[in-house]
This record gives sequence, structure tokens and C-alpha cells, in this order.
Amino acid sequence: MGVKSFLKLVEIQTKVASIIPFILGTVYTLYRYDDFNVKNFLFMYISLIAFDMATTAINNYIDYKKAIKKHGFGYEVHNAIANFNLKEGTVVFTIFILVLVAVAMGLILFINTNYILLILGIISFGVGILYSFGPVPISRMPLGEIFSGFFMGFIIPFVSIYIHRYNKGLIDMNINLSQLIVKFDFLEVIIIFLISLPAIVGISNIMLANNICDIEDDIENKRYTLPIYIGKEKSLKLFKYLYYIAYINIILSIIFKILPITTILVLFTLIPIKKNIDVFFKEQTKKNTFIFAVKNFVIINSIYILSILPGLLLK
Repeated sequence: MGVKSFLKLVEIQTKVASIIPFILGTVYTLYRYDDFNVKNFLFMYISLIAFDMATTAINNYIDYKKAIKKHGFGYEVHNAIANFNLKEGTVVFTIFILVLVAVAMGLILFINTNYILLILGIISFGVGILYSFGPVPISRMPLGEIFSGFFMGFIIPFVSIYIHRYNKGLIDMNINLSQLIVKFDFLEVIIIFLISLPAIVGISNIMLANNICDIEDDIENKRYTLPIYIGKEKSLKLFKYLYYIAYINIILSIIFKILPITTILVLFTLIPIKKNIDVFFKEQTKKNTFIFAVKNFVIINSIYILSILPGLLLK
């Protein structure tokens, strides 16, 4: 397998969906808590990117194996295995190596922190694999948007904060012979969820846009996603309103001093975001307009992260 085919197999351009939430959690850690653990940061980054590549490769492999419709844009061009005529054994071995690296780095991270991180890691790895694998993968159900948004948009920022705060009372767990006691700072967890909402919304809408574009093909391939259940019109309305929820959340977070005043700059992204929404409403295709959902995610969240940075100086 060459470099080009590997990068296509793991869809390297989509890794922004995990890296941006990771950076968001890291920047917010510096802003709110003034904490930073270099070793844990590096271990998590390697584990995260390796596992993200592995799950994408698994998804492409399962789509290749289960595809009923084997023609059209979504197959010969989009699927790397068909496009580069990759051997199945090579693809499986690549997935195995990526998962091995992700697990190894995750175990080192657990050794450096505590059992909470181990539990979160196991759950996240499990969901990541079940997203594309198993008798009924999550991606083939009307739950893909919820799972991808929650785990990539919230759990990644949460863990990227927790690796620096694992011994500061954010979540504590005590185990003895008769009891398992878990304590967590409810207010801080809610705050982390709120600051993660732009990432949650952006990632959910990437999945939603993908499924809207694939409605016809998904029906043929027996993938019963959310847009198939609620229809294209309601799916498009949901796509639009989710972005507005993110903007309202940022305004409220500034008012309640969860975010620095400088994050008001994110509101200026509403202009290009609205234009991209309008373009997507006119045409929903994987080839021409799906990219606008990815662009929206990058625009909102990159400006969001950059706007938090001046808050470090003002603080």
C-alpha cells in the first residue's frame, strides 16, 4: 500500500473532526485551569489520531464488503479499496496496526492518570469500532449524528481537559471490597459540555449532511439513517437550526463568563456559514455540496479556538 492509497483509506482530510475538538479542550484547559501536561498531551494525540484513522479504515472496509450498489460517485471514487484495488489482507493488517498503536498509547496514558481515563477510553474505543462494525453498525442507524457528535464533539474535549486535571477533583473514583464511589464536579462537567457545543454541532452536521446526500444510495444499501426516518425536508431544517444553537450557546457562555469576551468574534462567521447553508439547501450531493458541512465545522471551530487565545492574555 502506497502513501497516497493509505491517506485515502484513512481519509486523512477528515481528521480535523477529531483534532479540532482535541485542540479546543487543550486551549480551554489553559484558559480556565492554567494546567498543561506535555507527556499526556502527546500520548493522547497519538492515540487519538491513530484510532480515528483506524475507524475510518474500518468504515471503508465494511462499506466495501457490504456494498450492494457498486457504481456511482460514492463507490468507485470515494472508497479507497475499490479506487486503488487494495488487497483485503493489507487493509485488515493496516487497521490492526493502527488499533495497536492507539491502544498502546491509551494504556500509557491510563498508567499516567487513573481508572476514569481507562473507562472513558474503553467506551470510546468500543463506540468507535461499533460505529462501523457489527451486525447493525451505528452508522447504519438513525443514531449516527448523536453518537458522533457526543463522542467526538464532547468526549474528546472532555478527555483532553481531564488528562491535565485527572488529580484535581473533576472526576474521582474510589474502589474497595464492597463499594464503587464515583464523584464528579457537576458544574465543571456542564461547563465543559457547553464550551464543546460548537464542536458537537459541527460534527453532528457533518454526519447529517453526509446522510442527506446519500439518502438514495443508503436505501439501496439498506442503511437506514436519520434522514431516511425523518425525511429530507426536516433533516435540512435540523441541519440549519443546529448551527444557530451553537451561536446562541456562545453568546450565553460569554454572558455567564464561561468564555472570554473575545469569543464574540465567532459571531462574524455567521455570514459565511449562512451562505454555505443556503448553497447546501439548493443541492445536496456528495460531490458538490457535502464539503460545505466540513467547511462550516472548520470555520466556526477554528475561529472559536483562536478567539479564546486572547482571553489567556486578558485573564
